Amino acid sequence: MNILAIGAHPDDIEFGCGGTLLKYSKVGAKIYLLILTAGEIGGSAKIRKKEQEKAAKLLGVQKIFWGGFSDTKIPESKELIDTIEDTINKVRPELVFLNFFNDIHQDHRIVATCAIAATRYIKKVLFYEVPTSHNFEPDVFVDITKILKEKLVLLKVHASQIDKTRVPELTILEGAKSCANFRGFQARVKYAEGFKPVRLSLDI
Repeated sequence: MNILAIGAHPDDIEFGCGGTLLKYSKVGAKIYLLILTAGEIGGSAKIRKKEQEKAAKLLGVQKIFWGGFSDTKIPESKELIDTIEDTINKVRPELVFLNFFNDIHQDHRIVATCAIAATRYIKKVLFYEVPTSHNFEPDVFVDITKILKEKLVLLKVHASQIDKTRVPELTILEGAKSCANFRGFQARVKYAEGFKPVRLSLDI
């Protein structure tokens, strides 16, 4: 099974669906990442790309595709749709993860909008959440109770971002654990990741 996870910045994917990708990787799925920017507004592009590459190794990722767009300036354009479609044509994913469209960060909103268009022929497409997602109400859950510690290790690899929550005395690790606990309560497990389907075709 080929899986493509799309993120606007390094660490978006790990927060939103890192636990789920870890579980898929452990059962033999092939994981690919498309990161549209190097996240240079949030820190050194060189450092953030290295952090992403290290996290990808822990995830067992087959390949990272870099979009090459400028952080905070991703255009809602045919160029972006073509970049996503080109990656889809190379990966041929059966399942795609992307960030939710209702978000207070412009890059997330634009990537989601263009990714919806680019994934129009994919049968399984799920939105994930990040700390800037707004009004996210998941309908699909993945139990990550046994894998939570490994997910937090993935986020720790993004060391330059751990304290950049803009909330005093709150780290991204605490935020991720709290989010997983809340989604777990909704899913009737201890820790979970929640997803909102763009499209979810069930195989019977």
